[in-house]
Amino acid sequence: MKTLVLCNQKGGVGKSAVATLLAHHLAQRGQRVLAIDLDHQGNFSKPLRLSGRVTPAAFAADVLLTGSAPALPAQPFVLVPGDRALLALERQPALHTPFARHFRSFLAVVDGEFDVCLVDTNPNPDIRVIAALASADFALSPMQLNQEAMDGVSGLLNHERVGLRKIKAVLNPKLALIGLLPTMVEPTPFQKANFVQVVQQYHSLLIRVGDGPGAFASIPRRSCIAEAQAEGAVLWEMKKTAARDAWREIEPSLRRIADIVGAPAQTTVTPEPSHAPAA
Repeated sequence: MKTLVLCNQKGGVGKSAVATLLAHHLAQRGQRVLAIDLDHQGNFSKPLRLSGRVTPAAFAADVLLTGSAPALPAQPFVLVPGDRALLALERQPALHTPFARHFRSFLAVVDGEFDVCLVDTNPNPDIRVIAALASADFALSPMQLNQEAMDGVSGLLNHERVGLRKIKAVLNPKLALIGLLPTMVEPTPFQKANFVQVVQQYHSLLIRVGDGPGAFASIPRRSCIAEAQAEGAVLWEMKKTAARDAWREIEPSLRRIADIVGAPAQTTVTPEPSHAPAA
């Protein structure tokens, strides 16, 4: 089983929507998918529950860190939902190391039951993010095309507590960054200029989906994506033409990410590009 963690220290970037799209896409490809929601807001849990495609576990995600979790349902698409009990974990610093160990032990126990584990995390740099990244094979960082988000790339890599470099060096040498995934992308002059800036600064951190100069993975801003989240619908099954058009735009990016997750270890990328900003 490969574990992919979606992380960003800024909220509101569409991270849970990307996680939902990826979960359904992987399931459509015939993968056995375990979805874990470590965000107490439950924005990954809600659309998956509403879709009727997943089998929810009988316990919430905090149990994965606090102790031995009960057995999961013997199904190919399972959700361990988030709830507000996750908020209490950061306030127990003496237990942070056991929390991370419990999470890793749980993943080891279910390793043979699933092909991919998707973990959606909260934007706060706390023990939930650390525990997830310390046990992950891959990290993916959705981001918006604005200056604040671009400035935050340094934090993603270099944060003293949850930066990918720190986690990789100290806790998890196998961790690989798939890349930055621009979200809510619009064809406006402002966003086009920002995209050019992102490519110039962080081209080695973007995810290639083709050979052209701008052929990088991204998720467009489309109202039907928000509608699918709210309704628990699977985007490509919605009857609206706009939803089908959006899926045609999105599918190459999700396919590329899914291919990377399923690739041999030596083909993964490293989160330490030489041009990345220093801490």
